[in-house]
Amino acid sequence: MAEIGGTYEPRFRAVRDAFERNFDEGRELGASVAVYQRGRAVVDLWGGTANAGDTPAEWRQDTIALLASATKGLVASAAMLLVDRGLLDLDAPVADYWPEFAAEGKAEIPLRWVLGHRSGVVAVDQPLTFADIEQGTPVTEALAAAKPAWIPGRAHGYHCLTMGWLIGEIIRRVTGLPVGRFFAKEITSPLGLDLHIGLPDGKDRQVADLVPPTEEQLLKGRGNSELGGLNRAICDPASLFHRSTFGTIALTGNPLTGVRVLQAEIPSCGGAGNAAALAHLYAALIGEVNGIRLLRPETTDRARTVEADGMDLILRCHTSYGRGFMLPGGPMWPGTCSSTAFGHAGVTGAFAYADPDNNLAFAYVPNRMSELIDGGNDRVRRLIESTHRCAGT
Repeated sequence: MAEIGGTYEPRFRAVRDAFERNFDEGRELGASVAVYQRGRAVVDLWGGTANAGDTPAEWRQDTIALLASATKGLVASAAMLLVDRGLLDLDAPVADYWPEFAAEGKAEIPLRWVLGHRSGVVAVDQPLTFADIEQGTPVTEALAAAKPAWIPGRAHGYHCLTMGWLIGEIIRRVTGLPVGRFFAKEITSPLGLDLHIGLPDGKDRQVADLVPPTEEQLLKGRGNSELGGLNRAICDPASLFHRSTFGTIALTGNPLTGVRVLQAEIPSCGGAGNAAALAHLYAALIGEVNGIRLLRPETTDRARTVEADGMDLILRCHTSYGRGFMLPGGPMWPGTCSSTAFGHAGVTGAFAYADPDNNLAFAYVPNRMSELIDGGNDRVRRLIESTHRCAGT
């Protein structure tokens, strides 16, 4: 049995029980879960081990892990902060901020179509190397030259890798700062969060090992009927999914298991943090936490306004997106939340969201990769459902 550390209010005891049950059933290696209600931390728990080696290292309060695509929620928060300040216009063409982006028929694509996964700019012509990604300029040049995979605005599909780079370049053009530095300066520093897009020097000692799924778990995932289209796309080298992932980056092995991806400031999938920091961020998007609220209520409403809903051309299942955030609906969103909720999931299993109707913010960060890969997402679903029962929603 894993030792569970941290604190929780007594009325949230069922969340702790659900968290412990995940370990008892062998679903976890290490993980953290946190909940805010009305701007106050009511759950902050962690447990298990942070490494996969022969000598276990305990998951500690300051352990952080790769967030994968949950990083997109960080980028969306930074973008909406600039919208709130009047420095970005959701309806303005991206080319107004980044003139080179107008190539290949992209001149009229508005910012909100990129945030809502409707731009069609999901892949580049030649796979980018890790050196390209670390250098930065080859990425922006490739995206500026890219041709949309569909007529922009006519459909939607998950911008697996490109969303973070596209929004990151727009943020750089407006502020003069790379997205990771802007996020640190304007969000994590004021809030005091251990949350990063681009891992600072010395932080690698806090990072938990990521454990990829086994072959048996991957085969089990093929039986999930809701994800049948995605599973077929994963196995089809001609699919848009392949073009937007393996066809866009030239990487070998499993790069997510190394610290290099965390240090490279990859804004679609390279963020790092823990549940306490993520829940704090989402709580500050919908209300005051320690006297700081990031967005005005009307900007929060714009962030969660539906931009796209229905069949996703990349993931081949139902998805719903706001302005940079996932919205409830379809198999990518576990559990039941109010219709006002917004957040983001990651393939590592990380998931975080805010629920304005219920004044809740929730985050979960594990180091055993997502159960969506092996056929479900019961770990996070039971935590979410316990949270809402305890909160009386």
